[in-house]
This record gives sequence, C-alpha cells and structure tokens, in this order.
Amino acid sequence: MKVGFVSLVGRPNAGKSTLLNRLVATKLAIVSDKPQTTRTRILGVRNYPDAQVVYLDTPGIHRPLHRMNVRMVDVAADAMRDVDVTGLVIDVSEKPGKGDRFVLDMLKRTSSPVFLILNKIDLLKKSRLLPLMQEYSTRGDFAEIVPVSASTGDNVDRLEKAIIDRLPAGEALYPPDYLTDQPERFFASEIVREKLLQFTHAELPFSSAVIVDRFEEPPPGGGPKSLMKLYCTIVVDRESQKPIVVGKGGDMIKRIGTAAREDLERFFGVRVFLDLHVQVKSDWREDDHLLGEMGLGPGRGGRDI
Repeated sequence: MKVGFVSLVGRPNAGKSTLLNRLVATKLAIVSDKPQTTRTRILGVRNYPDAQVVYLDTPGIHRPLHRMNVRMVDVAADAMRDVDVTGLVIDVSEKPGKGDRFVLDMLKRTSSPVFLILNKIDLLKKSRLLPLMQEYSTRGDFAEIVPVSASTGDNVDRLEKAIIDRLPAGEALYPPDYLTDQPERFFASEIVREKLLQFTHAELPFSSAVIVDRFEEPPPGGGPKSLMKLYCTIVVDRESQKPIVVGKGGDMIKRIGTAAREDLERFFGVRVFLDLHVQVKSDWREDDHLLGEMGLGPGRGGRDI
C-alpha cells in the first residue's frame, strides 16, 4: 500500500482547514471566515483501500506581530519538513499579493514535491480557471496543479488520487481506527472558539483564546447519558472586549455556550455541562505558558525550512 505525510500550507483563509475536513471525511479543524483561525498543526489520518495518508493542516503563513503569530508561522514551516508531499493551498477568489510570493519563496527550500492546490474554484468564472493555472505554472516548480473546491468537494477525488500516486510504498503508520493525535481538550477548546468567532465582532478573533481549565470525563461505560463537565476561560486582551463576549445581561456568552455545548455533545457522544467565563489578559499573545497550553511551543522563528 501507499503511505505518507501530506502538509497543507498557505496564506490565512485559503481554505486549508475546510480541505483537511473534506480529505479526512470528518470535522477535525474549526472553520471560520476570519483569517488566522487555525493556530496549530492538526493531524488527520485517512485510510483508503490502497493507502494511508496522514494530512497536516497548518496555520496560515503571515507577517507575525506577536510571539503567538511567530510560533504559528513556525508550525507551518516545521510542517514542510520530512513530508512526502507539500500542498500549497491558494484562494483563487483573491488576487495574488506579496504574501503569496513569500510563501512561494519558502517552498523553494523544501525537498518534497509541491502540489499547487487552487481552491475555491466554485467562486471563480470557469473561463478564468485555465489562464490562472497557466499563470501560476510560471511561478514555481509544481509537481501537480489541481483546481478544487474544498467546500463543495469538486475535484477533490482527483487531488486524492494524485497524492496517493506520489506516496512511497510502505506499511500503515497508524491503526485503521486512528484519526488524530490531538487530545480531547484541544477539540473542546476549539469548538468553543469556533462559536466565539461565529457570534462576536470582527475585531475580536485575533485577540481572543479559549483555555480549558478543567476537563472531567464521564465515568467509563456510562453511555450517551453520561455527563462530561468542561470549565473554560475565554481570554481577551482589552477590558472593552469583555462586554462584547458577555453581552447584555449575559446573552452573548449564553448564546456561545449553548451552541458550543450542542456541538460538543455531538462530537463526544455524551451529555455536556459547559461553564464559560471571561478573563482580560492584555499580554496573553506574548505569554509562553499560555501559548504552550494552546499547543504552540517554542519554535525556530520561521526563518528556515
């Protein structure tokens, strides 16, 4: 069988997380229309009849302004090392800019074959697709150029076949039922953060985080009526943002909590008690301990691959 690692990299909001979810046929990564939604590497394993592919979703590569952002770019750079295929995901509905050129320059230093994945073709006029593919073909040495729509699934099967064809032969790296290496606490915090992004003002997502303070699993063998207890802190960096999250009479945080609890119950298959509160911490994006809790350990500064 074919076995290997595939890294999905690119600019913020290119659709990498939507593509990961499509490729593994499970929602592992939260999705938002806000850039920089993904903050750490998310591993997802997909078993095919003739292959096992380990997909890596990564934070969008951008100009880092805080220690958190530096580590996010480090995560993306690290994910280009020691993989069998690197998939550069491009949003074709946006005009190329300096950020795209920066990512293309980074990829010149990776040793793996690079697939150019032109995403969001459902938002592009069909007459523009072929000229765009020809234009991008001059910008790098791409092993494949594959147009897809991660949101509709259009042409994703062709991408999967092209990836599998490039992978080496080998034995499976993970058991057949293995899906991801992320702990349950990670998914709990991400589901709450997804609802926070969905319901709050546009300026809030860049300066907010969700930390799981306590995670009490239900007793083993309790079934779907078992109760999981989660106590989470929503961290913001300005006092003026706290009322946005709490809302008038607490209506916003209740709305976030209700929507998150419903998704948590579907995800974990048990009843969930969810307790949320808000904390103001002005320098949290520079806090090593808090960044470590989020899965963003010290990196290499994003300077090399």
